[in-house]
Amino acid sequence: MRLGPYNCHSRKWQVGPSILGLLIVCVLRFATPANAREVMLPQVYDGQVDIAGWLMSEKLDGVRGYWDGKRLMSKHGRELYPPREFVRGLPPFPLEGELWGGRGRFEQTVDIVTQQQPHVGWQQLKFAIFDVPLTTGGFTERLAQASSWLSAHPSDYAFVIAQRRVEDTADLQRELQRIESLGGEGLIVRDPDALYTPGRSMTLLKVKNYWDAEATVVAHLPGQGRNTGRLGALLVEREDGVKFRIGSGFSDAERETPPPLGAVVTYKYYGNYQSGLPRFPSFLRIRRDREL
Repeated sequence: MRLGPYNCHSRKWQVGPSILGLLIVCVLRFATPANAREVMLPQVYDGQVDIAGWLMSEKLDGVRGYWDGKRLMSKHGRELYPPREFVRGLPPFPLEGELWGGRGRFEQTVDIVTQQQPHVGWQQLKFAIFDVPLTTGGFTERLAQASSWLSAHPSDYAFVIAQRRVEDTADLQRELQRIESLGGEGLIVRDPDALYTPGRSMTLLKVKNYWDAEATVVAHLPGQGRNTGRLGALLVEREDGVKFRIGSGFSDAERETPPPLGAVVTYKYYGNYQSGLPRFPSFLRIRRDREL
């Protein structure tokens, strides 16, 4: 994992007052909790898979959560600290879902779940359940177990994400446009009969009108015109070593106080040029939940 000029693997370190902080970042990035587990992750839908008859739902922009039957954890196995009432009524078997504060509230959600003690902010969140990972059977069978439990043990803070059958690609596009018009991020499409398989799976697809990826900030490029004296663009580096500029998507506040060097940022783009560089990259946010 690269940190631009401050590369955790590199022998060439730039000495400066921020070196201790960068060492801490490196330790956190490579530290793996003992209870970490590999989860099932989506591939990007490219139109090559026949998804007729599959199930689709809104892709909720939150923080992935894992309930192990007793504790709520992040996808990387870090323990979270919800108040007791948030998890009261959850089943004694594992669940996977999204800790979600509503559309457009990703940053607020991260602020809530990263605090190291229970607090009232959790009342703004819901645990949106999308799988029962240790149950045998296909996706529909697994999700039915969660639905059955919550029907018998209603919760104010948990629900099973509704699924709808995909008729064809036109139906998929109509639903995508509807969700995006509401401020949603996109869709998740799943093979209803697929088993739970950790890692990236072609039976679990994310659908958006744009792609997103991550890169590390390596430099702040000065602005011109109305942006004179503040950020004009970020110079970022992908994991493959390719560097490029991100010059749009920033608020005035973000241009005044841009993401620091070494920060991992998420950007959106619309495919790649023949050179491999992303087309029209635009800043989305600092990836503050990366270590969760």
